[in-house]
Amino acid sequence: MSWIENAKKRAAIESVKLVEDGQIIGLGTGSTAGYMIEQLGKRIREEKLRVLGVPTSNWTSELAKNNGIPLTTLDEHPQLDIAIDGADQVDPDLNLIKGLGGALTREKIVDTAAKDLIIIVDESKLVERLGLNHVIPVEVLPMARAPVMKKLRKLNGSPAVRFVKDKSAYFITDNGNYIIDVIFSVISNIKKLETDINMISGVVENGLFIGVAEVVFVGYKSEVKKLKKR
Repeated sequence: MSWIENAKKRAAIESVKLVEDGQIIGLGTGSTAGYMIEQLGKRIREEKLRVLGVPTSNWTSELAKNNGIPLTTLDEHPQLDIAIDGADQVDPDLNLIKGLGGALTREKIVDTAAKDLIIIVDESKLVERLGLNHVIPVEVLPMARAPVMKKLRKLNGSPAVRFVKDKSAYFITDNGNYIIDVIFSVISNIKKLETDINMISGVVENGLFIGVAEVVFVGYKSEVKKLKKR
C-alpha cells in the first residue's frame, strides 16, 4: 500500500472514532470513504455499535452492505447526526470541491442533511485556492447539455462533458444524468460561482461545497491532523 493510501486509511480511522452508538450517519463515496466504511463495519462487528447509514451512491450502498452496516433513507431520517465523506480539494477555510467520482448531487444532499460534516483526505488534497488547474464537476440533465455548456462559457468556464474511461460513451451518474467538468481560469468569488452555476436551467448540482464542512482529518505520511472551521 502506498503512503497516500496509508494516509487516507489513517484519516478514515480517526473520523470513525467520532461515531457514537445510536447515530444516523451519512456515508460518503470514493476511495477514502471506502476505508471509512470498512472501519465503521469493523466497529459494528467488534463493539456491537448500533448505527444506521445513509449512502451517497449505489457503490457506497453495496460496500456498506458488504461491511454489515444497516442502511436507512432520508425519508425515514431527514436529519443525520454526522456525515463522513472525502473531497477532491480542500482550501484553508474548509471549502471543498467534490465530484470526481460522479456522486456530487447525492453527496451534497446527504452531507448538508447532517448536523456535522466530517471530511477525510490525504495531504495532496489541500490547496490554497479551489479550482486552480482543477475541474469543477457539474451534474446536468441530458437534454440540457448543450445550453448549459454555452452558459458555463459565459461564466468564463471551459466545459467538457465527462466520458467513461474508454471514451466509448458519456459518463452517467446514479441519477441518470451527465457530468460536465469545468475549468475556470480565474475565480474571484467562489460562493457566488457556486450559486451562479446552480442558477443555470438544467443544472442539477455542482461540486462546490462552500461552508459546509466542520472538521477535516488530513492524513500525512506519519500522522493525521485535525482541521477545524475557523
